[in-house]
Amino acid sequence: MAFSSWLTSSHWVMLGLLLGFAVAHSGLAALRPWGEQRIGPRLYRILFALVSLPLAVVLIIYFFNHRYDGLQLWQVQGVPGIQSLVWVLSAISFLFLYPATFNLLEIAAIQKPQVHLFETGIIRITRHPQMVGQVIWCVAHTLWVGTSFTLLTSVGLVLHHLFAVWHGDKRMQTRYGDAFEVAKARTSVIPFLAILQGRQTLKWEEFVRPAYLGVTVFVLLLWWGHPLFITATGTVNW
Repeated sequence: MAFSSWLTSSHWVMLGLLLGFAVAHSGLAALRPWGEQRIGPRLYRILFALVSLPLAVVLIIYFFNHRYDGLQLWQVQGVPGIQSLVWVLSAISFLFLYPATFNLLEIAAIQKPQVHLFETGIIRITRHPQMVGQVIWCVAHTLWVGTSFTLLTSVGLVLHHLFAVWHGDKRMQTRYGDAFEVAKARTSVIPFLAILQGRQTLKWEEFVRPAYLGVTVFVLLLWWGHPLFITATGTVNW
């Protein structure tokens, strides 16, 4: 197959969408201290959401509508156990992706949004749970779909989240200084590494909270409504 025959325009569109989302999301995160001083934490959180959420929705819809574009690198959908593996990995990814360490009222700007220095719950497993969750999600969906378009999308998402690891640590160090260095020494980016090295202790009781029940319900609803979601995104002519 000729190189140009499978490298569809959707590959380049997705690259542009990923770059735009990364610049907007990380850029607004970097500008947060400056912006909050001028318009306040609540308005800045609303601005952040008004920019980031529409871009994320566009990314999701475009991905689902073009996921089978390009070269079929492998096909394992008929292999026994693969579908179950993909669903298990997807469910685990949401346990990390879900911002369980944050105050949901702050996310919605009902309470004053703040930057917290956490060292409990899932942060004991990894200091950057959203990065870990995104990697797991990308592995699961790339395994299932197996196309060049999906692989490109996953690589782009993972690279953005790896940048966010460095960027997030840098912002926390600027804000908290030595206190963050202490927390950083007791946590790890790689899941369970700090626990295995004896720098951290896992406390299961910290995971018994309504937030994780909400994640479980969300995953079940997603499993039930996934076909409907695919059908709905297909009606958008992107």
